Amino acid sequence: MFDSTALADPGASKQAIQYHYDVGNDFYHLWLDETKTYTCALWEGAQTLQQAQEQKLDYHISQAGASGTRFALDIGCGWGPALTRMVDHHRVHHAIGLTLSQQQADYISSLGDNRIEVEVQSWFDHIPAQPYDAIVSIGAFEHFARPDMSHSQKVAGYRSFFDRCHAWLRPGKRMSLQTIAYENSDRHDLHPFIAKEIWPETDLPRLADIVVAAERKFEIIRLRNDRADYVRTCNAWIHRLNERQDEIIGLVGADVFHRYVHWFKLSMIGFHTGTMSLLRITFQRVP
Repeated sequence: MFDSTALADPGASKQAIQYHYDVGNDFYHLWLDETKTYTCALWEGAQTLQQAQEQKLDYHISQAGASGTRFALDIGCGWGPALTRMVDHHRVHHAIGLTLSQQQADYISSLGDNRIEVEVQSWFDHIPAQPYDAIVSIGAFEHFARPDMSHSQKVAGYRSFFDRCHAWLRPGKRMSLQTIAYENSDRHDLHPFIAKEIWPETDLPRLADIVVAAERKFEIIRLRNDRADYVRTCNAWIHRLNERQDEIIGLVGADVFHRYVHWFKLSMIGFHTGTMSLLRITFQRVP
């Protein structure tokens, strides 16, 4: 049997992640909504991007059973919107976030909230100080495998992730996961622009790979494919980028501005056609 614990970190490197996210906090905060959330929103009944993002954060926090708990983990925490939402609206005593972006970590630290802790660290290297009552991971899982990996290595890497989350969670507790996934496509269909300019070192998962990797560690108790929500989210981001075009170009240059607009337009096509899906999965720890 392939030993997933013998793997090196199977995900995209810190350098690849920072290539994307460390364009600069000021750049992202010009066009993201007030929550500073850079993942697909949940639009059911929401009228604004901020409402849809807050609804998405509440969904994952509630699905993970984090409300009122002592210790909750956010894997791939971005600029900390789920961490802040946990402690301010869901009575979480202490929220811990993992990110590979130093700029994101610096921003979270600048908030000065002693209920929140952030570490510049991969999930692969994380050693918790105490067991967690809940785990959320929103928009990080798509970076947990590289294009140079075989299919068996990719699944083993995912298995390593679920092994760790199982070990970190208290018995019977839950994890809520959101990820982009291949739907009616595979790695050969990924647009070269995305592979080179947006997500270097990233290979998306398939739902079947996630299911196999989680077997005997987690039970899937809820599954949604909300790809239409990502079409609407990308459209909202393009609108906000265009509204701040002059400021963005003055800050980071025209090439960066046009790269992101192009990226979101390609993404809208992918989610609209079903080339890619947007999975929201609730897992419960198998004792």
